[in-house]
Amino acid sequence: MRLRGGDAKGGDRLPGNNSNTVDRMAMRKSLKSKTSNKLVITSVAFQDHITQSLLHPNFSFSDPLLSCKRKASRNRQAQRRAEEMGSQGQDERDEREYVLDSAPPPLTLAQKMGLVASPVGRLREDEWTQVKARSIQQGESAQPCAICREEFRLQPQVLLSCSHVFHRACLQAFERFSGRKCCPLCRRQQYETRVIHDAARLFRHQCAARIQACWRGYVARRWYRHMRKTICPKDKQLRHKFFEAKLQELNDSFVRYCHTDTEAFLSDIDRSLSSSRRVFKQLERKSVSEPQENDWDRIQNQVIQRGVWDCPICLNALCSLNLPTEAGRSNHQQHRRTVLLSCSHLFHQLCLEAFEAFTANSRPSCPLCRSVYHKKLI
Repeated sequence: MRLRGGDAKGGDRLPGNNSNTVDRMAMRKSLKSKTSNKLVITSVAFQDHITQSLLHPNFSFSDPLLSCKRKASRNRQAQRRAEEMGSQGQDERDEREYVLDSAPPPLTLAQKMGLVASPVGRLREDEWTQVKARSIQQGESAQPCAICREEFRLQPQVLLSCSHVFHRACLQAFERFSGRKCCPLCRRQQYETRVIHDAARLFRHQCAARIQACWRGYVARRWYRHMRKTICPKDKQLRHKFFEAKLQELNDSFVRYCHTDTEAFLSDIDRSLSSSRRVFKQLERKSVSEPQENDWDRIQNQVIQRGVWDCPICLNALCSLNLPTEAGRSNHQQHRRTVLLSCSHLFHQLCLEAFEAFTANSRPSCPLCRSVYHKKLI
């Protein structure tokens, strides 16, 4: 009987033990299922993060054509942006600064769950102002590009969020070569790029300053050459050279003015001289008037004071009753009449008439002084 009771008691305990075991097993199964679900979610989150950020940013399992759609939308946005920029003015488009990076992609599941650090937010405008001020203080735009080691000049340049400046083409080539976004100088990753024009403005300012310096130098040199040509220096040697240059300049100008045909040039001079002589003779004829009796007395006194008693034409002695004669003159010389001219010169009458007949002019001039005269027999 006891054995049966004991069996009965033992039999009563067995169902209780079984229920506890079942509960424990169920709890274990639920924990395992939760853990497995968490692992599955974590693995899916990591796989999605690796797929979207590391392997290919535009790839998606849900829609394989989504990458093509994104590319097409980006192309349309770029075309629209280009049209908007084309509608603006050329100067405004050149001087406009804008962030080159596209909008950040949405957070992945791993980033939302906190399994992977979220990317840093984009810089604000005031932060970009501080970065640019730090770049200007370091003189990044005034130095050559750190990649190609050439001056920026008017080529497009970009400013990184680490305050370093490069050529836009050089930075894009460096990113394609390295396969990641890493600053070539400070090795900072995941930077932002902004298109700036500081180097272009600096280059235009330098060009304008150089043009102004060249123009001022040209004006100063021209003014100095003009002063050297017009103002005589104080130094003796420089003064000597100055007058030599002036004389040489006058000679050169005279030679340039002269005709190449020397005979024609001399004949022109002869014609001008003859015409001038004719004009002067006409003026002398008009101005000379016949002397009065008092004038003839004065002219005769001038002849007596000069004391010349030979005819300038025949070189023989002169003779007249009114003038003193020398003793011993021949009778042939005494009967030859003498003529007194208004220019106070004496000639034989026959000699002067022969000279007047020989000359071609209507009114001849004195054989000695070449002046127009009036004559009087004495």
